[in-house]
Amino acid sequence: MRARRLVAVASVAVGLVTLTGCRTEPGVAAYIGDHRVTEDQVTSILDEIRDGLSASPATAGQAGALLPGRDQVVATLVLRDVCRDLSADKGYQPRGQVSAAQVAQQTGMPADAVYPQRVAEFYTCLSGVPAGEQAAPTKEELAAVIAAGRSTGDIPATVTDEEAATQLDGDQLRSALATRKVLADAIGSYDVSVNPRYRPLLFPLLSFKGGPAVSVPLGEAGSAVTEISTPEPEPTEPGSAEPSASVAP
Repeated sequence: MRARRLVAVASVAVGLVTLTGCRTEPGVAAYIGDHRVTEDQVTSILDEIRDGLSASPATAGQAGALLPGRDQVVATLVLRDVCRDLSADKGYQPRGQVSAAQVAQQTGMPADAVYPQRVAEFYTCLSGVPAGEQAAPTKEELAAVIAAGRSTGDIPATVTDEEAATQLDGDQLRSALATRKVLADAIGSYDVSVNPRYRPLLFPLLSFKGGPAVSVPLGEAGSAVTEISTPEPEPTEPGSAEPSASVAP
């Protein structure tokens, strides 16, 4: 049996801490220090994408455009701001450049919309954050990845845990786990909290074809953003706009 390699959804990810205090402004999706990501911002971004896709249905259909969920938009906006703050504090500079046009080409979204621009800014910023030294996954970490692959059907029943572990324990997995640890430790002092309506909010580092393999939580259960007068979540289109790969015999 042979397994396909995991594909990196993002080269880095950020583990966010929570606040012990209570921040309860109505209509706030998340806080990053004194900065707010509002529900109105999220709604405006999604409305703009819908309008753009409606105006160019043929182009959107050819590209297989998928409307992101509200949680995906919140995570992108939060992580973009966190990455910028971290880079400013540490003096990190981007090592690569991602354009909104590239994001639009991959996702089928309008290139002039806000969301592809924010995604591009996010990944450009993340390219400058050091990934840290690779480290072998613990038994628990490897077991969690294998369990994720089995739950999505990307690791067939005919592949044993031992075979899957051998096939998956490579540079990509080790880099992802090392990066998660380095950045989670580095951002421990940032004041980030997420509205309970979006929890558990997970950001994927690596993904199988059918779903995430390694994820980082954005805002823990102790976050104290209280949900007050916020709109209902937008319906999420089936599927995901994130790049992925499968594990198969």
